[in-house]
Amino acid sequence: MPPIKTEISGTTKLFGCLAHPTSHVRAPSLFNRIFADNHQDGVMVPVDIAPEMLAEGVAGLKAMPNFLGAAVTIPHKMPMAELCDELGAVAQITGAVNAIRFDKGRILGDNFDGAGFVAGLAGQGHQLEGKKCLLIGAGGAARAIAYALCGEAIASLDVTNRSLAKADDLVAAVREHRKSAPLNACQTPDYGSYDIVINATSLGLHETDAMPCDPQALSQQALVCDIIMVPEQTSWLKAAQNRGIAVHYGRHMLDYQIALIGAFIGADTL
Repeated sequence: MPPIKTEISGTTKLFGCLAHPTSHVRAPSLFNRIFADNHQDGVMVPVDIAPEMLAEGVAGLKAMPNFLGAAVTIPHKMPMAELCDELGAVAQITGAVNAIRFDKGRILGDNFDGAGFVAGLAGQGHQLEGKKCLLIGAGGAARAIAYALCGEAIASLDVTNRSLAKADDLVAAVREHRKSAPLNACQTPDYGSYDIVINATSLGLHETDAMPCDPQALSQQALVCDIIMVPEQTSWLKAAQNRGIAVHYGRHMLDYQIALIGAFIGADTL
């Protein structure tokens, strides 16, 4: 492998990955490898913005002519959508963005998490047809994943969340566009009855985090999925593996949407 680009010039185009904190982000390492491999004059850096400073931070980035766009992750996906001047189709449906670009003083946003998650499952050889799925969480990534899953031939999708009202909101948002989707909010799921269980919360970012659900309650025939990227092996996934349950890592969701994000933020045109 060639080394990641280290030479920065006055013509280098800047991209960011907006998060808080930034210790868990993977997008900069992936994009900078692509820039190096393709001899592109670009660099992506982690941009740590506290939630209460998001509007001010993004305004500063927008004011920089050589800052073209950014990937967006926890906890900014939904509040960032409110700052955009224009949203793509999936971002409109989910109310969340995971990529933005600056265009003549305007902020454009869209969401590729759902497409990346579904593509990642297929790429790793996992089938969705006829599967009974449980989604834990109701934030921006969860909304995108729910929308994408309901476009597949799944048997059903239940959504559970600490706040049932947020799960209800997610279901309502998706059903506006997928009217016949086999989708329901669920306060007390029977965890052992699902074929695929997905953690779409931030639980797992820190060693002291609680687990999304008790791994002992899961079926040993289930596929347990996480969207946490760092650490790759969360305590929840490790506990599931120790029971002989198959797991699917969070990195696949990003890996399978990098090309989509790159095209949207203009990283493929350098």
